[in-house]
Amino acid sequence: MDLFLAIKPTLLIVDDTPANLTLLASLLQPTYTVKATTRGQKALDIVADQAPDLVLLDIEMPDLSGYEVCRRLKANPRTQAIPIIFLTSKTDAGSEEAGLATGAVDYITRPINPAILLSRVKAHLADATSAASLRIANQYLEVAVAARTSELTNLQEMTVLALASLAETRDTETGNHLRRTQHYMRALGQHLQTHPRYADHLDEGMISLLFKCAPLHDIGKVGIPDRILLKNGRYTPEEFEIMKTHPTLGRDAIVRAQELSGQRMNFLEVAKEIVYSHHEKWDGSGYPQGLAGEAIPLAARLMAVADVYDALISHRIYKSGMTHARAMQLIADGRGTHFDPDVVDAFVALGPTFEAISVRFADTDLEIWQKAEYLSYIL
Repeated sequence: MDLFLAIKPTLLIVDDTPANLTLLASLLQPTYTVKATTRGQKALDIVADQAPDLVLLDIEMPDLSGYEVCRRLKANPRTQAIPIIFLTSKTDAGSEEAGLATGAVDYITRPINPAILLSRVKAHLADATSAASLRIANQYLEVAVAARTSELTNLQEMTVLALASLAETRDTETGNHLRRTQHYMRALGQHLQTHPRYADHLDEGMISLLFKCAPLHDIGKVGIPDRILLKNGRYTPEEFEIMKTHPTLGRDAIVRAQELSGQRMNFLEVAKEIVYSHHEKWDGSGYPQGLAGEAIPLAARLMAVADVYDALISHRIYKSGMTHARAMQLIADGRGTHFDPDVVDAFVALGPTFEAISVRFADTDLEIWQKAEYLSYIL
């Protein structure tokens, strides 16, 4: 049996003339479940209670016109997909144009040709069924895409955190340094969203990437020998030259990951910029490339401020942390030499925010003590 005939669609007929309702019902009831009313408002109530599959609608009625009923149904997201056919004695072109303009799918004039009426009703029901199936398929696809996107996002975040944790096991800095720099980066990015130089670059997606990738900034330190990385004191010139290779080591690791994956993923591109260039300086005196000004990637210029500020305020076994005010002054003094002037201006404006982040994710005495114990054991 044809599935279309096995499950009877429901039609609602709206006409203020009882004889018309009787005639239409006799034509349609063998194939469809038929509901009928002589009032426009009653039609809206019926649809609100249980939506029909199609509405046959007269134009001239004593309470609400057919045009008004159609407009209200099309204005409601729950009912706007119901196909509406105007069935009327008004034969002028203006009335037909007005009916179709309100959202009706068809316009049939009296006297009715039964075969034409049945054919059009069936055709519009079939179209509505196809449209509904497409909407369901699209909704399913949207859910599937959202789930896959969430899965990939979680995978990215786990990858970043795993790599950052690896670097953390060999560095004297605490995990809270990674958390703090993440939040500093997000604060700077959000503040600069309205800046004319950065508005086109710092959308919400980019700020999210900055937040995710910030913990990787020193991933290259995994390649630095312990005798240098964990040294309790100043580096010799030779040792410092070795330490300065960590941005390149980190960059090379990310490039290798891209080559192995065969894909150019945005989060790895941002991570690579941060890792390789966050020790560059605005005046060109940084490393490893000696880039200057806007040749330094924006993500790296933001990280430079975030990383240096946190290094200044943080306690380490070989130094005491500076006060927030002193660290802010040193960053401000580096405006236009060490740091991008606009990023420094944003940092100064965000002073209370940076201080609040540093307090929220402050290192504990236990963490500092554990690091000291670890160093005393391996040295």
